[in-house]
Amino acid sequence: MKKTTTRLADGRELIYYDLRDDAVRDERDHRPLDPVATAAEIRHDRLLGDSVAIASHRQARTYHPPADECPLCPSRDGRLSEIPAPDYDVAVFENRFPSLAGDSGRCEVVCFTPDHDASFADLTEEQAALVLEAWTDRTAELSQLPGVEQVFCFENRGAEIGVTLGHPHGQIYAYPFITPRTERMLTSLAAHREATGGNLFDDTVADELADGRRIVLEGEHWVAFVPYAAHWPYEVHLYPKRRVPDLLALDEAARTEFPQIYLEVLRRFDRIFDGRDGGTEGDGTSRGPRAAGAARTPYIAAWHQAPLRAGHRGEFALHLELFTIRRTSGKLKFLAGSESGMNVFINDVPPEAAAERLREVASE
Repeated sequence: MKKTTTRLADGRELIYYDLRDDAVRDERDHRPLDPVATAAEIRHDRLLGDSVAIASHRQARTYHPPADECPLCPSRDGRLSEIPAPDYDVAVFENRFPSLAGDSGRCEVVCFTPDHDASFADLTEEQAALVLEAWTDRTAELSQLPGVEQVFCFENRGAEIGVTLGHPHGQIYAYPFITPRTERMLTSLAAHREATGGNLFDDTVADELADGRRIVLEGEHWVAFVPYAAHWPYEVHLYPKRRVPDLLALDEAARTEFPQIYLEVLRRFDRIFDGRDGGTEGDGTSRGPRAAGAARTPYIAAWHQAPLRAGHRGEFALHLELFTIRRTSGKLKFLAGSESGMNVFINDVPPEAAAERLREVASE
């Protein structure tokens, strides 16, 4: 991997990650951009004890542009974008409309491929491995910024999720606090340690492997399963079998196997609702590749890494949580009264049934 760091016309940082060591990235950003002006601030909710990012400037962000005006495509044929080069492998840059900025953290955009019509599931293993290297490098760099407490790499895919740019990309948030979801994990981790002397993450993975009914895919170094108390109709957690706190701590064997496992899980997500592959949902006959033009499953893929300065940091387990808001073909799972009002999820699909479906749609 070759890393090249440069600046956009308004001073934001842009980093290229290339598969070839001889790649040259000397293109300049010729757009007449004004300096980035943000109004991001963090406000504390005294009642709930959590934090809210107020970012009114995001109202002006780019919203569903046509493909020929996509700001994440390479700059070609006289059209200038956020990426000045006419081609790239992986590119990362500071978000022009960040939710977090300055003393309130930092937001970055990760472009997985220059192909506007592709998806992460379409990447080769080599390309997916390069994205993993970019996530790891950005985690290392952002962790060094003053005030950053947690680094969160994630991907939103699909208009149903709320994605406003169709180009395959993800984001990285560097939070100035430990997120509420992670705080709850840390609390459960400490309570489990106090009660049993064991590690909650290790015991959870061991229990899933022993039960077997919710295992979706298992490799030598990774395991993917639908959790026992899945919140979403189709939800998969992906863990390295050797517990590590963050992406930086993955060994070479785990890094090598990750693209194989993750790409297969993503491709299965695209098959579970695709009725044009020779089968129908749930009948166990779907075995072909995703049909040309078939709708891709909307999802959120979220890396959970240990907070940077939390106690017992080494006990936290890096893992990726993948879930879709689609509950069946043509129907979405909406967060209504119980979920949004009281944070009590109601799941219409038994986790064992979801895991069985995801096993059924394995690649040939």
